[in-house]
Amino acid sequence: MDLMTTVKDLIRFRTETGNAAEIKKAADYIVNMFQGTEVKAEIFQSSASPVVFLRNADTLDFDVIVLGHIDVVPAEDSMFEPVEKNGRMYGRGTLDMKSFAAVAINSMMYAAEHKLPLKFGVILSTDEEKGSKSTESFLKAYPQIKAKIVLDNDVGGDITKIVSKCKNPVFVKLIAKGQEAHGSTPWEGVDANELLLQSWQNIRKIYPYYAKNLPQPQNTWFDTVHIALINGGQVSNVLSNYAEALLDFRLTENSTVENLEENLQKCLVDGVSYKIVSSSTPVVMDENNPYILDYKHFAEDILGKSIEFEHIGGATDSRAFAVKGSVVIMHSGTGEGMHASGEYVEIESVKQIADIQIKFLEKLAEHNAK
Repeated sequence: MDLMTTVKDLIRFRTETGNAAEIKKAADYIVNMFQGTEVKAEIFQSSASPVVFLRNADTLDFDVIVLGHIDVVPAEDSMFEPVEKNGRMYGRGTLDMKSFAAVAINSMMYAAEHKLPLKFGVILSTDEEKGSKSTESFLKAYPQIKAKIVLDNDVGGDITKIVSKCKNPVFVKLIAKGQEAHGSTPWEGVDANELLLQSWQNIRKIYPYYAKNLPQPQNTWFDTVHIALINGGQVSNVLSNYAEALLDFRLTENSTVENLEENLQKCLVDGVSYKIVSSSTPVVMDENNPYILDYKHFAEDILGKSIEFEHIGGATDSRAFAVKGSVVIMHSGTGEGMHASGEYVEIESVKQIADIQIKFLEKLAEHNAK
């Protein structure tokens, strides 16, 4: 297969999360690529969205799994036609992360064609941009699935960085209940909006506010929170009897959900309750792990420059495997504009990630063959 042709083909599918018809076309396109090969290519149908599952062996106990997704955030029509300019490819999904879904497909094709003695799998979700419910369903259907190593390319931005830590995303709903009254006589009611804001002010005393126009923190590895959604009130002249907000907490490995709940209980005023909507786990890898160091060596050799480790606040599907004991290697290509109108990827970095991945797979296969 031609890697960059596959990238372009994938970008042309308008796989905005929830666009079932286009997602099906893209999934079928991937599966059809493996017709006539020894690769077992299938589409797992979940109630949420499908998952593309590729494997070169009839097993659920893998040496390596590559994780990714083929859904994207919404964009204008023009962004679904890839454009090459000055060594960059522009388009929706170029960086996040169809280019690297193509890399995973390329690696599977290579492993099959060269009959690498390696139990290798690829899992591509189709609703990652809205929480990866399909991946959750897939893992529930295959609870025994595991891998020694997971390669995760969903951390795009800088090919000279390997991510060794990701924070734990915890979403919390605040619910405020008040009592309606006319806006001219607030003493006759209880404003649910006010209760919500008072609670939020208390939360901010523990989790400070940061913004682009404010002094920037020197070290960003700390717990953060922002208001993702907020709703309260029906009309302008009535005190709200109900208000709610969805908070997006990002916790480091030094904090637990229990710690967060203790803080919430201190911060919420009477009339406000909370509910943990979802939580996961931080991904924390040993930077001296032999597999990670091997991968880093191949990356430095191919790039001709040193690779550094970094920590990020985002989260990926690899956390589901980290809790099972997998060594997770998070590395991707260079680009900018993720989720924005100017999204692009450096074309050479896509090819380099593909080369690094194949070199790493060859090394693992060589070890297995001994």
